[in-house]
Amino acid sequence: MPVIKRYPNRKLYDTESKKYITLNGIADLIRRGVEVQVIDHTTEEDLTAVTLTQIIFEQEKKKGGFLPKSVLTGLVRSGGDTVNSLRRSLISPLGLLRHVDEEIEQRLQDLVGRGELAKEEAGRLREKLISHSPAVTDMIPGKDTLETLLSKTGIPSQEDIRKLHDQIEELTAKVESLSQSQES
Repeated sequence: MPVIKRYPNRKLYDTESKKYITLNGIADLIRRGVEVQVIDHTTEEDLTAVTLTQIIFEQEKKKGGFLPKSVLTGLVRSGGDTVNSLRRSLISPLGLLRHVDEEIEQRLQDLVGRGELAKEEAGRLREKLISHSPAVTDMIPGKDTLETLLSKTGIPSQEDIRKLHDQIEELTAKVESLSQSQES
C-alpha cells in the first residue's frame, strides 16, 4: 500500500514512487484499485479520510451531480456521530438502490416542476427507472421465517421504516415551507 505523506505546505509525496502527487493522482490510484494511506509528515496522523473527502469535494466542484444530492444531504444530516451507520447503509446494495431511486425521483420532480416533462410521462419513466429488481433480502434462505419472527416481536420491517422515512421527509419539507412563508 503506497504511503502518501502530506507536508505542512500541503504538498503530497508518494513514498513508493518517490515523487510528488496531486489529489487527482491519488484519485487515479484509487480508481485502479490501489489502497493508499495518507499521513501527516510531521505528526504521523492518518489523513486518509480527510484527503478522500477533499478528492470528493474537488470532483463535485468539477462535475456537479457527482454524488446524488440525497447522499450529500444524508452525510450532512448524520454529522460525525453517525457517519459509520450512513456508510454501512450506502455500502449495502439495498441502501445504494434506495439512494439511486431517491435521486431518480428528485430529478423527475425537478423536470416536472420546470415544465420540461408532463406528470403522466414522469409517472411512466418512474415505473421504468425505479428499482423493481428483487431485493437482496428476497434471496436469503429463511427470509420469511425471519420476517415472521421480527414481526411477532414488534420490530418494524424494512418497508415500515421506509414508509416512516418518507413521512419524515414529507413533514420536514412542510415544516421548512411553513417556516419560509412565516419569514416572508
